[in-house]
Amino acid sequence: MKLGIGIGWRPEIAAEVEALTGVDWVEVVAENLCADHLPDSLVRLRERGVTVVPHGVSLGLGGADRPDAERLAGLAARAELLGTPLVTEHIAFVRAGGPLTASPRLEAGHLLPVPRTWDALEVLCENVAIAQDALPVPLALENIAALVSWPDEELTEGQFLAELVERTGVRLLIDVANLHTNHVNLGQDPAKALDELPVEAIAYVHVAGGVERNGVWHDTHAHPVTAPVLDVLAELRSRVDPPGVLLERDDAFPPGAELAAELETIRVTLRAAGELETIRPTLRAAGGPSGARKGTRTGTTAPPAARPGARDRTAVAQTALLSALVAGTPAPEGFDHRRLRVQSRALAAKRADVVAKVAPELPEILGDGYRAAFLDYARSRPMSDGYRRDALDFVERILVSGGLPDPVAQRRLTHWWEDRSGPRPPSRTTRIVRAARAVLAGK
Repeated sequence: MKLGIGIGWRPEIAAEVEALTGVDWVEVVAENLCADHLPDSLVRLRERGVTVVPHGVSLGLGGADRPDAERLAGLAARAELLGTPLVTEHIAFVRAGGPLTASPRLEAGHLLPVPRTWDALEVLCENVAIAQDALPVPLALENIAALVSWPDEELTEGQFLAELVERTGVRLLIDVANLHTNHVNLGQDPAKALDELPVEAIAYVHVAGGVERNGVWHDTHAHPVTAPVLDVLAELRSRVDPPGVLLERDDAFPPGAELAAELETIRVTLRAAGELETIRPTLRAAGGPSGARKGTRTGTTAPPAARPGARDRTAVAQTALLSALVAGTPAPEGFDHRRLRVQSRALAAKRADVVAKVAPELPEILGDGYRAAFLDYARSRPMSDGYRRDALDFVERILVSGGLPDPVAQRRLTHWWEDRSGPRPPSRTTRIVRAARAVLAGK
């Protein structure tokens, strides 16, 4: 399906997106949608004939566990609600621990790289097949940006993606900004990756901005698209005409005129690179996947099973890495310790930022002390059950450890926690909070 030029729809720029001309389609974060109704802006866009593609971020198909049935059902429901031609997710793991390792469940709150090994590939392929059987439309998977690389990898990124497509028929969502990120951070050549991957399997392309700090490229989605990222887009276009190209922006949203200018720059880049396509022959045979590889499984055959022990080995490796990043355990052998520290700080900072969005009252109540207090909490308390639970646990820690010196702020924080903690048996923490509230009320 030809998608054309699109932009990531976000509530903060809903009006700007609606006003843009020449936008053929939009992409929306699946987890930010209710499964039974759409925001008015998306309803209006769909009425105008604009395609809306849900983009998942929480399945963790590269993780050692099999995909969660409830998360898959939620993604399927959103696909049905939107009437979308496909859904997308990431080649990443987002959680580790649990029954496979007999250890506490840990959440990264971020997309982490899958080791490019045969074990990890087999686990990923089995998970993808399960997901394809549960979804009503084809699935496409995105390559991610990384700050760290796994030691002793057995495949390049291009080889890994080619094997994934060959074994599952899944489509690809190629993020050229992520290819540039991995070039700066890990020394991986974007052109080599494009030469090795099956470009005929590309469903669409992401383009996004970032920034370099101290020799590390941060894929922020909060900065303008840079020339090097556009160069990678041109490299891709010189090999294949992608069905769709989408501009992503997730923060520090600019005015609509700046978004329109970035979209026009993307169009110009594609046109210029397309003129080279007749000069530089594509390195792969033309044509799409065969009839047996349409990006979705028929359900008539069993999913390919991972080799015995592959899930267990993958689980142990991913748990060790995530534990080092969020729980302060020793770094697994072979990893770059400096890069692990950078990634660990980035994960904690993202937790603080997302909790501030999920619970905007907390930075308002805590003021300038919010960030320092949250980062101190995060050092000793890994996330285990999503950002909303993280916000509650953060406030519980403050209340149990002595509360706030300002009685007005203390009262507001106590009320906030009680309003959101939900019905459950009165734990020790609950009794302490109620007692604190009673004291503050002068009872």
